[in-house]
Amino acid sequence: MDEGVEAREARSRKMTGTPSQIEWAEQIKPRVNAEFDRVARAFAVVAGNQGGQARTDTEAVIAILEEKRGEVMARDQAGYFIRDWQELSDQVRRMIGQDSRYQAIKARKAAAVTVTDRSDSIPVECSKITTN
Repeated sequence: MDEGVEAREARSRKMTGTPSQIEWAEQIKPRVNAEFDRVARAFAVVAGNQGGQARTDTEAVIAILEEKRGEVMARDQAGYFIRDWQELSDQVRRMIGQDSRYQAIKARKAAAVTVTDRSDSIPVECSKITTN
């Protein structure tokens, strides 16, 4: 056996599923990792253009993303990659958006945003603005 086949079989032993599912999942996993890389790079560019709390928040989102990457890439079920990652769309964004830490960052930012009503210059929280 050549070294490539041995390495592939070693990886396959770590994953559960039929041989064809494992082979398919092993083709999907690098694309999943690349998608996490792509999103992380985008956030890094944003963080590089920010300062203060905004930068800290974006760096926290990157940390969440890296944690999610670790969780996903550690999964050993071939069917998971086939079912949930075969077609890449917004999975990474959704995973971040569902994280309670991200939701807390978003809620804090929303609470801090105020809009000034020009008629009487009274600050109004955006979350309390309604239209009739």
